[in-house]
Amino acid sequence: MTHPSVCVLILNRDRRDDTLACLASLLRRPYPNLEVVVLDNASSDGTAAAVRAAYPSVHVIETGGNLGYAAGNNVGLTWAHDRAADYVLLLNEDTIVDPDFIGHLVAAAEHQPELGFLGPLVYHHSEPHVIQSAGGTTTADWRTHHRGQNELDTGQYAQPFEADWVSGCAIFMRMSVVNHIGTLDAEFFIYSEEVDWCLRARRAGFKGLVVPAARIWHKGVRRDYSPSPRVTYLSARNHLRLLHKHRAGARVLLREMARDFRALASWTIRPRWRDQRAHRNALARAMVDFCRGSFGPPPF
Repeated sequence: MTHPSVCVLILNRDRRDDTLACLASLLRRPYPNLEVVVLDNASSDGTAAAVRAAYPSVHVIETGGNLGYAAGNNVGLTWAHDRAADYVLLLNEDTIVDPDFIGHLVAAAEHQPELGFLGPLVYHHSEPHVIQSAGGTTTADWRTHHRGQNELDTGQYAQPFEADWVSGCAIFMRMSVVNHIGTLDAEFFIYSEEVDWCLRARRAGFKGLVVPAARIWHKGVRRDYSPSPRVTYLSARNHLRLLHKHRAGARVLLREMARDFRALASWTIRPRWRDQRAHRNALARAMVDFCRGSFGPPPF
């Protein structure tokens, strides 16, 4: 039996132990036609050397700088294209995976050629039976949400189902689709780029699917997760850019900016939010930079 080729891209920056743990879970019972690439975004913790020593079969590409999620993964997407891979999987370094999850994704994709991108069922690593993401939805008014977020898994997502987009911690994409729609938009740097990528695939006529039999556990986001001002900046700026890029309309864009202005006012005026000054400043800078067309790496 011939198995389609899959290239896994694991982007890392200063997460050596997480990367090694991810590789251990991925290679415990590896998919038969697999190439794994660790993309190292200028780590200072010796990740590249540690991976080469522990897993000689894993390709390590040092990108030379902190390129962010989008541009860093684009280095790997070019590599996968040159290797003529059938599928590519963008996988966060802070995930632990069920060893069979790639096989489930491949099987679903091979049976439905209209599928452009697929994703697993993502659980919180700290709460292994609590769902972090069962795919993403985009509402009519352009709000984006993770389906099933923080729900206890009771089998409510037992069968595969379509998704508007899938979590960036694990995106399984058909390489022919990547060749058609292009790579990730590096101007996002990180956050919203996976939504943009999936929306571009859907607009090109492809569908997205969540495959619940494929399971992973993500460490990066917990229920008590508290974002940093840097995340506040990138999330706000990039969401506005997503709306503008996909022509959501002036009404939607103005509504989102009004919501941001209300948050700025609350963080400035209300006494109980006085400790949010760093977030207030980050949000204000995000709005200014969006209006200026200043994207890419964050200014802080």
